[in-house]
Amino acid sequence: MSPDNGAASAPPFDVVELARSLIDFDSTTGGEGPVARWLAGWLRERGYDVEEQPVEGDRINLWVALGRPDVVLSTHLDCVPPHFPSREENGRLHGRGACDAKGIAAAQIGALDRLRAAGETRVGLLLVVGEERGSHGAHTANRTPRGSRYLLNGEPTDSRLGIATRGVCRVRLSATGKTAHSSHPEEGVSAIEKLVDALVALRTLPLPASPKLGDTSYTVTLLDGGIAPNVVPPVAGAEVNFRTVGPAAEVRAALEPLKRWVDLEDVAEVPPVELVTVPGFDTAAFRFTTDIPFLSAWGRPLLFGPGSVLLAHTADEYVEIDELRAAVGHYASIATALLEPRPEARA
Repeated sequence: MSPDNGAASAPPFDVVELARSLIDFDSTTGGEGPVARWLAGWLRERGYDVEEQPVEGDRINLWVALGRPDVVLSTHLDCVPPHFPSREENGRLHGRGACDAKGIAAAQIGALDRLRAAGETRVGLLLVVGEERGSHGAHTANRTPRGSRYLLNGEPTDSRLGIATRGVCRVRLSATGKTAHSSHPEEGVSAIEKLVDALVALRTLPLPASPKLGDTSYTVTLLDGGIAPNVVPPVAGAEVNFRTVGPAAEVRAALEPLKRWVDLEDVAEVPPVELVTVPGFDTAAFRFTTDIPFLSAWGRPLLFGPGSVLLAHTADEYVEIDELRAAVGHYASIATALLEPRPEARA
């Protein structure tokens, strides 16, 4: 790969126009193939060497390297449903993925362009699929790391550097009972009532806390139960999503009293993450999870991005256009700080 990787022949581009082009593809998780291949072609037209990394079906990750990267910018190309196209209004860019995370992808590409134009040969770009459901692209990429020292991940953080992110512990609560005719409930055992008792008790359980990440939170996300409206229900279940601030085992230990009513089954686990920062940016801890735990082989992690997580996944997702444009320079300056001979990165 040549040191300038096509920099001399690539004219400037507008980050908002690129973001809009990406947003206008429906890349709901599982359907990222078209947007990824379009973007691969767009990057090649600008002189970049692009590696398409197969994930499954027509889904691919994209890898771009300037020389031998020490710092890798990374985010995801998939989105949650439902898709809605881009529009600009009152200084805001609206559309699915505007802040989570196609606007971020456009800003990172802008930063890569800026660094390439300055002659930088120690930066890369990794764009993955599947972050919103299962992190399949990150798992695939983690099997072939490229020797980088830092991973600068992009998610909406209100243009602050993250100091930590929470983890996830999803647990299924399953209750069993005994069927009976509903006119004689005393002849049966209601699994639904046992499940309700467990969920009410859950409200009073002391859950782990952390000085940096705060109190463990949870949401009852799925409920099912019963077999007919005139039968005492023999089965019932719920899934509970805990946002963890420490080891998942601590949450499971706190749930032991619920075994009086229900069985407990682990569904999924993502650990909380401590993050690196550099001087010059506001910082914060974040409740959400990212691909970072699944890209552990790509270097020490940082987290930064324009837009608010409170707008991600909403019916009118947007990012402020000025913040999106500024993110290009922010990503470039963070990467530059990390590339100093003695980077002032702080755990």
